[in-house]
This record gives sequence, C-alpha cells and structure tokens, in this order.
Amino acid sequence: MSSTADLNTAIESADPGEGLRAVRSLRLLADQLERLHVERARGLGWSWQDIATVLGVSKQAVHKKHGRR
Repeated sequence: MSSTADLNTAIESADPGEGLRAVRSLRLLADQLERLHVERARGLGWSWQDIATVLGVSKQAVHKKHGRR
C-alpha cells in the first residue's frame, strides 16, 4: 500500500485479503508516525502526560509503549 489510489482500490475491493493488507499497512504507518512524533515531543520537553493527553490514552500506556527508547 503506497498511495491514496491503492487505498481507494482496497476500500472498493471485494477481496478481503486486499482489504486486510491495507489495514496492516495503515497500522504500520500509524505506528511509525506515532513513534516519530513521540520522540520529537520528548526531545522538545513534553511530559508523558502531555503526549498521552494528545493521543487520548493514559500516561502509563504511552510510557509503556515508548518509554524504553
């Protein structure tokens, strides 16, 4: 999955395999984007609570997921 056109094709497809591959690609992209911006926020001095509030999760959840880096 590399473009909006690919995503639109997956949405319209009757093939569950194609749709599920799109879901996997979106999850990977979301994880990469989250990791990048959590690292940036921490580098700028954001607290775990600040990050958690923006992400809509608990401070414990965000720290558990990203605190080891």
